[in-house]
Amino acid sequence: MLPDLATRLGPLTLASPLILAASPWGNEAVKLAASGVGAIAMNSVGPAPRAGHPEPTIHDWGEGLINAVGLANPGAEAAVETLLKLKADFARNNVTLIVSIFADTVENYGVVARVISACEPALVEVNLSCPNVRAEFGIPFATDAATAAEATAAAREALACPISVKLAPNVPDLAPIAGAVIKAGADMLTVSNTMPGMVIDIQTRRPVLSNKSGGVSGQALRPIAIRMVYELYEAFDAPIIGTGGVLRGEDAIEMVMAGASAVGLATVAHRHGIAGIRRVLNEMDSWMSAQGVKSLDEIRGAAH
Repeated sequence: MLPDLATRLGPLTLASPLILAASPWGNEAVKLAASGVGAIAMNSVGPAPRAGHPEPTIHDWGEGLINAVGLANPGAEAAVETLLKLKADFARNNVTLIVSIFADTVENYGVVARVISACEPALVEVNLSCPNVRAEFGIPFATDAATAAEATAAAREALACPISVKLAPNVPDLAPIAGAVIKAGADMLTVSNTMPGMVIDIQTRRPVLSNKSGGVSGQALRPIAIRMVYELYEAFDAPIIGTGGVLRGEDAIEMVMAGASAVGLATVAHRHGIAGIRRVLNEMDSWMSAQGVKSLDEIRGAAH
């Protein structure tokens, strides 16, 4: 019997444990819905249109990606129509749409959440932790338990669907922040967002991104994300979407063993498209078959 990769994520059932993590997928999202992922998180939408940072905004430095897209988006009101169309397109492949939101104030988290509630999303990801707009928005909400809880509560009040709060890796103690957002109404947690970093081109002697610094993702982030998932699984009874550096089936299995209910990935899709995602799924299937593991429930949290 082939392994069963269907996944429970809180009240949701996903056809696959893999989630395409929030990124500027654009028109590629509909194509990637045929890759075998269970859900796709689109790029975060906010209270007003943002052009984001000028190009270049994404750079593959070999051991991962670094990006400073700058939360480019059309604004929540303008995004609703597109999100409704994507929701219908994804459904044809049994893929769940995840709507990601951000805001510059606690109050605006509620405003954006109310606007996008018109899409009747299955899950909303509350992005409290974007690392590359600090100069404009100040310190990310995800670095302080009190403000993280306030933003979470504002989104929670405006939405009927489950919400997952996206946390940051660059905090001294993750547990108090996670506990605060769960108490404020988060149904689950997404860990982790990217890690602030910089890459310099030694030929031009300048940072490779127009914003100079950006968020590091890819395989360099995986040990950090694994540690975060492990710690949160130990501390809280809440589903976790483990995201960061999953490029192989073995990486996804590791994330599940740390305690993840579902596994986010992006770098492999940016690099290899549908073929890369299908390879990850096939490698998961092969490992599970060889180990006699019939479902991910058998190994979830096994590292504990």
